[in-house]
Amino acid sequence: MKKLSKLLAGTALVAATSAPALAEVWDMPMAYSASNFHSVTGAEFARCVTTGTGGEIEIVTHPGGSLFKGADIKRAVQTGQVPIGERLLSGHQNENALFGFDSVPFLATSFDDADKLWKAARGPISDLLASQNLTLLYSVPWPPQGLYFKNPVTSVADMKGVKFRSYNNATSRLAELTGMLPVTIEAAEISQAFATGVADSMISSGATGYDRKVWESLNYFYDVQAWLPRNYVLVNSDVWNATSPANRNVIRGCAQLAEYAGEWRSKEYTGFTLQGLRDGGMTVAPPSDQLRADLEKVGKTMTAEWLEAAGPEGRAIVEAYRAMK
Repeated sequence: MKKLSKLLAGTALVAATSAPALAEVWDMPMAYSASNFHSVTGAEFARCVTTGTGGEIEIVTHPGGSLFKGADIKRAVQTGQVPIGERLLSGHQNENALFGFDSVPFLATSFDDADKLWKAARGPISDLLASQNLTLLYSVPWPPQGLYFKNPVTSVADMKGVKFRSYNNATSRLAELTGMLPVTIEAAEISQAFATGVADSMISSGATGYDRKVWESLNYFYDVQAWLPRNYVLVNSDVWNATSPANRNVIRGCAQLAEYAGEWRSKEYTGFTLQGLRDGGMTVAPPSDQLRADLEKVGKTMTAEWLEAAGPEGRAIVEAYRAMK
């Protein structure tokens, strides 16, 4: 609370001393529904910046992929089509393997471990983004990822031939190694995909399943806690560099608040959404011993593949992370 109070006080001080100027409107595309905790955190961040800059910068959020689809948000910010946006960077692992550090199965499976992994990766990820004309403002983890299915699954053998929603290289590879059929589906399209039989399974957090009411089509959630992927709020570096030092300080303060609040929400939302899945009629259970053992083998394969693809920088991240444990 002391940290929050200091940040709020600093933001208020800057707002009080900011000279009035012509307002800039920063449209901020976001991929997830307005009710999702990432979108809620983003909306609060936007209000914080708008208030803290005395209205000099007004951030307007556009959730649910309404302005740009999730896969297009990073490029839109990078090329200046919009000044700011939120994106799941592991969706761009095909650009650079480092973007997939947070989606290596069973490397970091708790919030504490995910925090340690982020501390190890933040510098290299920030540098990589800077080379792409992007400045990182804040990042918030999703709850641990679990497996959703229409039918019961007790081993990897039961997954063979199942149509599986993928959203990045890691999820596509997971499908291949378990005999499932990967189908690329954006977050905003999940409900329709399951309702129409385009897909019958996915790996995601309880939050995504709850937001999309997947119990209307799926019946089982296995809490395998595979990884905790992260969402990132990015600003175009040209826009950032043209922003006044005072307003950059406000934005940094609001970003720190958002990162703190977003992680708190993620933790609180974990239990709430799993109960929501139960209330919707889904079976929520831990994986069977056989399924867990099968998935751990898959995880070892995927970890080795990622380390090879990510090279020395990836190995340095993992080594720094393991040194913290």
